[in-house]
Amino acid sequence: MTARQIPTSSLPRDLLDQLIRLLKRRGVDYADVRYEHLLHESLVAEQGRVASISLSESSGICIRVLVNGSWGVAATPHLARASLTRAAASAIELAKASSLINRLPRPLSPVQPVKASHRSRFAIDPFDVPLGKKIDYLLWANTTLMGPNAIKRATTHMDFHKRRKLFCSTDGAAIDQLIIESGAGLEVVAQQGDETQVRSAPNSHHGALSQAGFEYVKQLDLVGEAGKAQEEVLALLRAPSPSAGETTLILHPTQVVMQLHESCGHPVELDRALGQELSYAGGSFMTPEHLGQLRYGSQHVNIVADATIPGGVGSFGFDDEGVPAQCVDIVKEGLFVGYLSSRESAARLNLPGSGGAMRADGWSVAPLVRMTNVNLQPGNATLDELLHGVKHGYLLSTNKSWSIDDRRLNFQFSTEIGWEITDGRIGGVVKNPLYTGITPQFWGKCTGVGRKEDWQLWGVPNCAKGEPMQLMHVGHGSSYARFDGVTVAPAR
Repeated sequence: MTARQIPTSSLPRDLLDQLIRLLKRRGVDYADVRYEHLLHESLVAEQGRVASISLSESSGICIRVLVNGSWGVAATPHLARASLTRAAASAIELAKASSLINRLPRPLSPVQPVKASHRSRFAIDPFDVPLGKKIDYLLWANTTLMGPNAIKRATTHMDFHKRRKLFCSTDGAAIDQLIIESGAGLEVVAQQGDETQVRSAPNSHHGALSQAGFEYVKQLDLVGEAGKAQEEVLALLRAPSPSAGETTLILHPTQVVMQLHESCGHPVELDRALGQELSYAGGSFMTPEHLGQLRYGSQHVNIVADATIPGGVGSFGFDDEGVPAQCVDIVKEGLFVGYLSSRESAARLNLPGSGGAMRADGWSVAPLVRMTNVNLQPGNATLDELLHGVKHGYLLSTNKSWSIDDRRLNFQFSTEIGWEITDGRIGGVVKNPLYTGITPQFWGKCTGVGRKEDWQLWGVPNCAKGEPMQLMHVGHGSSYARFDGVTVAPAR
C-alpha cells in the first residue's frame, strides 16, 4: 500500500462510533467527532530545473464537545483507544473549565442528522498519474517561459490534494466524504534596468485550483499560457503607467476574484459580524442591524455563497458540523440579505438554520465560519457591450497586491497588468495600475456584469483566518464587471 492511496478498509468507523457512545455516557450536551486523512503533493520547477517535490500525509481525529454552554476541543493523531479516551476527556475538561467563565448559553440551530456519503467529481486521480509525466509537463511549460535576457525568473508549479473525512455526532449523523483537488500555475519575472514586472497565469496567488482530477491541469494549458505570459511581461517593461483620476474600470474575472474575497467574502462571515473574530484581519462593517437594510451595491450586483457548484474548492457534501451544502444569497440586486454562518452563529441571529459554512483546514483544529464559493452571478452583457460608451478607462487583470481596513471598507488593489480603453476599444498595455474605493460605494458604481459565457470559477488555496491560523481553500466565480467613476492611479 503506497502513501498515495487511502485504504477504505482502514477507515476508523468503529472507533468513531465508540467515541460517540463514550461521549454520550459522559453526559455532554452535544459532541461531534471528525476523522481526516490528508494527502498533498507539490511540484515546483524553476529556471528549467525541478526545484522541489514533496508528498505529505497526515491523519487524525478531532473531538468537539458542548458542555454547560461552552465548547471544548481536543485532537490526536493516535488512534489507539487509550489515546482517544484521553482526548475525549481533555475536550470535556476544557469545556467545563470554559463554562466557569462563559455564562452565555450556546444554542445550536437545528440540523437533520443524516447517514450519507459524498464524492467530488474527477476523471483522473492525480495521485495515480506517474510522477515523471507531471515533471515533464511542468518543465515543458517552465522552459517555454525562458529565453530573452530580460527574463530573470521562471516558475511553474502543480499541487494535488486528496481529503477523506468521516464525521459522526451525538445527534446521529454519520457522513463519509472524499474530495480531490488539482491545480497548477506559473509566474515569470522580467527586469530591464530599474524596471521589474511580473506576470502570473492562469491567475496570481498560486495559480488555479479546482475540485477535479489531473484533467483540470491539462485543461489549464500551461505551455500556451507560458508563451502569452512571457509576451505580456516583456510588454510591461516598456508600457506607460495609467493616468491618475476618476475613470471607468472593467475588471477581468481574475481580479473580481480578489475583490469578492476581501470586500464581500470576509465581511459576511457571521463570526466576524458578531465580533467573535477580530484578532486576525479584523471584523466587519456588515453587522446584523444592516441585514436586509444595507444597500451593498447596484442592482447589477448579485452575490451568492454556493457550496454546491461542481469544481469549486469551497464545495462539499456536508460541512464540518454535518450541515448539507447549500447556495445562500448574500447580496440580491444590490441589497445585503445573507451571511456565511454556523449552527451557533445562526442561532444567535435567530436564522432558520446554518448556512453550512463551518470548515476546518485539517483534523488538528476546530472548524470556523469560512467562505465556500462566493460568486458574483453573471449578467447579460458581452465584453463589447461593457466597453460600449467608455470614452476613456482601463481593463484590469490579475491581482498583484491589496490593502483593506479591519472593517473591510476602505481598500486599494493593484493588478499585474492593464489595458487602456479608448472610445470603447481595448488599446495598449499599462503597467502598475492601482484603484481605490469604499466597499458599498464601489459596488454601487457597478454598471454592468458580463454574461454566463464569460463566467469563470477560480480556487484560492490560501485564505487565512483564526488563531492558530488556518489556511482554507475557497472559491470565487465571476464574469467581467464594469464600474464607473473609480479612482485610479499608478502604483508606487
